[in-house]
Amino acid sequence: MRKSLVALAAAGLLASGMLTACDDGADPGDNGDNGAATTPGKTSGKGGIGVILPDTKSSQRWSTDDPRYLQAAFDAAKVPAQIVNAEGDKENFKRLAEGLLDDGVKVLVIANLDSGSGKAVIDNAKARGVSVIDYDRMTLNGGADYYVSFDNEQVGKLQATHLKSCLKAKKTSGTPVVAELNGSLTDNNATLFKNGYDSVLQPMYDSAQYIKGPDQFVPDWDNDEGREIFAQMLKQFPNIDGVLAANDGLGNAVIEVLKEKKLNGRVPVTGQDATVEGLQNILAGDQCMTVYKSIKKEADAAATLAIELYKGNKPVVGPKIKDPESGAYVPFLSQAPVAITVKNIKTVINDGFVTKQALCTKEYQQLCREAGIK
Repeated sequence: MRKSLVALAAAGLLASGMLTACDDGADPGDNGDNGAATTPGKTSGKGGIGVILPDTKSSQRWSTDDPRYLQAAFDAAKVPAQIVNAEGDKENFKRLAEGLLDDGVKVLVIANLDSGSGKAVIDNAKARGVSVIDYDRMTLNGGADYYVSFDNEQVGKLQATHLKSCLKAKKTSGTPVVAELNGSLTDNNATLFKNGYDSVLQPMYDSAQYIKGPDQFVPDWDNDEGREIFAQMLKQFPNIDGVLAANDGLGNAVIEVLKEKKLNGRVPVTGQDATVEGLQNILAGDQCMTVYKSIKKEADAAATLAIELYKGNKPVVGPKIKDPESGAYVPFLSQAPVAITVKNIKTVINDGFVTKQALCTKEYQQLCREAGIK
């Protein structure tokens, strides 16, 4: 039986199309606290739906937000599910998939660590007749049945556009030097983010309005390595005026280096994920902006799609997105990102994504009040 995306969307279950609204609240009864841990590896029975998340280090979302939202959706549908985390280990990623498939899962949802290990998992699943959903990250040349993520090039465009605004507000003397600290080269999302922000920044470099500074990818999104890389960048280019950091973790790594040089607050830094740490850096004036991606909406879309597949349905979704390596077109459920600055930081509170208690700790209480968080 085939169900159309229109029918699912009408039921309030799935969102599709480019650049749809992202603001959504937390589950009823959920405290929405990004600091509240959900243990990766929680299971609600063998078989059913299997989910493999990538790590717990690159972003807090993988250890807290995604597991709780996905589990809540599966529990509400009374569908058995197993949610595990590869902890940054590609071989463990494949082992976990093997275990889930041996347990008899009917659907596999994966956020890959790289396309090589992701493809190995997809090939294994397909050999057993199991449907696969690429979650948040596309597995290049992988052949997943569906892809659920955000408009990732738009994420990069938002980052660059707001960096331009922040540089203008700083009224930097001379031509601003911009450094780029990208995510992991093995993560297709990092490439898409960069495509997005370079589409905004490259014309600025070409017209000599900005000077292109150092530009480097950070292996495995490792924040410690990102800190070391940026320290070397700043040593070689002590006149860096702005930093396009691909996410809040890397942004904070940059800020830590800038603090050591007493340059924090003077050099605009971008971010992504609307983490508590990133939001606090915005309140403090050390970070220019972050990008809020409603993880609940993304998780709900993936969970609902997985549940339909588990029930034996084959949802028709669109639009499709081209896999740049295989050339195949993958059915794509796209969510829209939202730029967050100090002016609209209340959005994440109002949405239930972060609690006031988690964000407005003693050190930040006055800054929260100044930002209109009461």
